[in-house]
Amino acid sequence: MIAPSKLLFATAGIPACTQPRDTENGIRAVKKLGLGAMELEFVQSVFITKEKAPLVKAAAEKEGVVLTCHAPYFVNLNAKEPQKRGASRARILLSAKMLDLCGGYSVCFHPGFYLGMEPSKVYGNMKAGVAKVLEEVKTLGLKVWIRPETTGKPNQFGTLEELVELSSEFDNVLPVVDFSHLHARSNGKYSTIGEFRHAMELIEKKLGKVAIDNMHVHLSGIAYGPRGEKNHLVLGESDMNYTAVLQALKEFNAKGVVVCESPNIEQDALLLQKTYEKI
Repeated sequence: MIAPSKLLFATAGIPACTQPRDTENGIRAVKKLGLGAMELEFVQSVFITKEKAPLVKAAAEKEGVVLTCHAPYFVNLNAKEPQKRGASRARILLSAKMLDLCGGYSVCFHPGFYLGMEPSKVYGNMKAGVAKVLEEVKTLGLKVWIRPETTGKPNQFGTLEELVELSSEFDNVLPVVDFSHLHARSNGKYSTIGEFRHAMELIEKKLGKVAIDNMHVHLSGIAYGPRGEKNHLVLGESDMNYTAVLQALKEFNAKGVVVCESPNIEQDALLLQKTYEKI
């Protein structure tokens, strides 16, 4: 779990310019673009195999590109059915196994839904699910962060406060801070430098400097309404105040990876990187 020595900018998946489109060529494209990281998008399935992983690792090491991953969307650690909770844990664990084999360091996942339950009960279920995942991670000797992501809809578990509290209970759990989700979930809040500073202060106060030195951030344009997130947008077509996010990250001397999930992933990732460098 060696963190980058500075803040790197990443594409969420293989850059659109990649030809032919495979993971190793995606890593090479990231390097050519001048970016420092790439997120493996396991959102529909964990497509990297045990046989393929060493090739991905070799490409990333050769190009000096840091890898993270996003586990499948089909995760709900608060599912009412035990088999669904078990399948959710298995998907997170498989993502962690493959990322570890690829030499990556941080696994993002959506924790799940409230399903009309009391938040305190949901929190307990989430904590139990993460604990079981971590047992397997430690047994297998995987050297990756396990990271629940701040979510974009009010019916999903995953406020920043919830995830900071959850992370504080474990050694190798930290939140993925999706600032765009925070903006959408709150129907337009998290839009000022003061709000972003407050978020960073909360993380540092509760989780310590290790969290600031190991950030995993998602940032893109986003459409939203009273029910939260609708879809990702190009930064220029959104009211997401990404400059203020980057200002807060720089003020706190954050290190780690900022993953761009805009539809035009490489253009907006480069925009974020250039903006950050100018601050």
